[in-house]
Amino acid sequence: QVQLVESGGGSVQTGGSLRLSCAASGRTFATYAMAWFRQAPGKERDIVGTISRTGISTYYADSVKGRFTTSRDNAKNTVYLQMNSLKPEDTAVYYCAARSGAAVASYGYDYWGQGTQVTVSS
Repeated sequence: QVQLVESGGGSVQTGGSLRLSCAASGRTFATYAMAWFRQAPGKERDIVGTISRTGISTYYADSVKGRFTTSRDNAKNTVYLQMNSLKPEDTAVYYCAARSGAAVASYGYDYWGQGTQVTVSS
């Protein structure tokens, strides 16, 4: 079992930056692949990016590639999402998620945070 708590959301203007954090409970954080998803009003939850257990491998959706970066600090049980050059279409609730084993770019995650709102104004 792992519990995830996101933080760092807020409101920014177009072109701004935010860094989201996701803190995990437990002593086995390094055994979980992590992912970020987002859900805009009236839309499905979409994957944003993933990071492997060691942090060596990452994946990004085309819509955020080159602007967003995910990283993790296993000593602090925390995964991060650095978001730069934000656009209004990035407005959504952002969720972190965890699964045992390899990262997958799909919904196959077992544990989810409560989400944090990101709003980008033009």
